[in-house]
Amino acid sequence: MAKLLGPIASLYQTIDRKKRASRIPYRASGPVICVGNASMGGVGKTPFSILLSTLLAESGHKPGFLTRGYGGSEKGPVEVTANHTYAEMGDEALLLAHHGPVIVSRDREAGARMLFASQSADVLIMDDGFQNPSLVKDVSFLLVDAETGFGNGLVFPAGPLRETPEQAKARADAVVVVTRHAEVEIPADLADFAGSLPLFRAWLEPVAAEPGKVVAFCGIGRPAKFYATLERAGYTLAATRDFPDHHAWKAGDLSELQALAAQHDAPLITTQKDHVRLPVDIRDSVKTLSVRMAVDDPARLGELLAPRLGAAEKAGRTDRAGSR
Repeated sequence: MAKLLGPIASLYQTIDRKKRASRIPYRASGPVICVGNASMGGVGKTPFSILLSTLLAESGHKPGFLTRGYGGSEKGPVEVTANHTYAEMGDEALLLAHHGPVIVSRDREAGARMLFASQSADVLIMDDGFQNPSLVKDVSFLLVDAETGFGNGLVFPAGPLRETPEQAKARADAVVVVTRHAEVEIPADLADFAGSLPLFRAWLEPVAAEPGKVVAFCGIGRPAKFYATLERAGYTLAATRDFPDHHAWKAGDLSELQALAAQHDAPLITTQKDHVRLPVDIRDSVKTLSVRMAVDDPARLGELLAPRLGAAEKAGRTDRAGSR
């Protein structure tokens, strides 16, 4: 099947290259950090973006986020508020809003202009957008899943990739391999892939877990990772139920889940991302596994960021002076 779809994949790559070559990227008035991946599926971009925002805040910065708002109806640019719903903004934007100002915008240039004009942030973190050529990126992190890697190495639809690994690596300033937990080492092939680029290992770890018997469900790209994290945190999985990524919960889904919970005499539990998509009237009855992303060397990560952000701030000041 991959061979049959090869010509379409080649066309996809050609269109992507032409789009990138035809666009002159906009230099924002402040530093831009991009968190992305080469694959179609989720790798942990949102948790890593939140990790970066925490490190930046600890060093005296005011980080803000720019996201496309995947799964939401809002095209933007618009700043996320407490009154917005996931149907408007997407679940990832609502999660990010707990950690700083968030602009949802399909037009990334317009979103960057809005964020810096508001003066609510002095550093912009792009959650996704690695393949989007509309902004100059001062630091780009390429995230790779330790288990799935780059799949069969082919571009969509022949494989799971948005672009070839080498094309992505050429625009990356660091590679982050996301492992299942803290004890898993970086696979040798991914370490070799990173080559001379700074290489980090990151993983999700539970926060304030309350172990017990549960019925787990989720609508994310890799359900098995969620269930494994639950078990490592001490939970006993009485039953599990998978849904498509970014699934919009329907009444029938919720009835089925509640019946399953009653059958096993166990509470329902889901991810933070899934929880924000649940109807308000049942959220309190569903537990969440709160997680945060950790990195093997946060000090080295800070050392990578500091000089690049300083250079970007200087470039932004120069550009603003020139425009006057």
